[in-house]
Amino acid sequence: MNAVIKLSDIHKTYRTGEVDVHAVRGVTLDIAPGEFVAIMGSSGSGKSTLMNMIGCLDRPTGGSYFLDGLDVSTLDRDQRAKIRNDKIGFVFQGFNLLSRTTALENVEMPMLYNSQRISPGEQKIRSTRSLELVGLADRANHKPNQLSGGQQQRVAIARALVNQPSLLLADEPTGNLDSQTSIEIMGVFQKLNDAGITIVMVTHELDVARYTKRMIILRDGKILTDEIVPARLNAEAELKKLRLAQEAVKLA
Repeated sequence: MNAVIKLSDIHKTYRTGEVDVHAVRGVTLDIAPGEFVAIMGSSGSGKSTLMNMIGCLDRPTGGSYFLDGLDVSTLDRDQRAKIRNDKIGFVFQGFNLLSRTTALENVEMPMLYNSQRISPGEQKIRSTRSLELVGLADRANHKPNQLSGGQQQRVAIARALVNQPSLLLADEPTGNLDSQTSIEIMGVFQKLNDAGITIVMVTHELDVARYTKRMIILRDGKILTDEIVPARLNAEAELKKLRLAQEAVKLA
């Protein structure tokens, strides 16, 4: 089975004045279809730079990167933009929803830039299906200010899925959420992953990374460890424990 992501000796060097900053130093990495991977590391470890290159937001200064079998490391800006829209879904810490449009309209947005022309009818069908996947079909006509933080993040996830990408990238997706809502969002990711969607997530929270299947830790632009997540958490089970604890406190 071909890797969705195949990085070979990837380097990224920035020039700051007369100083070269080596943000990523020779990362080699394969991520197979259906994996759920957490990328972790302290500030300055290179995780954000690596994620930007995986997401075709930036180009490596050395090495090669194949996404879904296509060599993207040498593409120009316009070509990278096309790849991003067609093959990658993004979920960010900030929900980045348009405040004056409904959840359904927010989800439809990426299809307006798809290289394939999608009819308005098909756009609505796809958007509705994406909202169903994240459990928000009944909120399709609500605007962001009518939704909770967790619901807004679900809309953002639905928007990332609507172009049927090969890869879902999540950058600190629980960073603005409380503990219970974070678990709920990780439950959404786990269900999507169980359905076969490949997910790569940057997080600084070990508790959040424990819901993924594989954890990669970076230090000084290099992979320090790459291992299967031990004692992986199940979001549904953790929510059940949390709710039971909350009920016990109410009864005490």
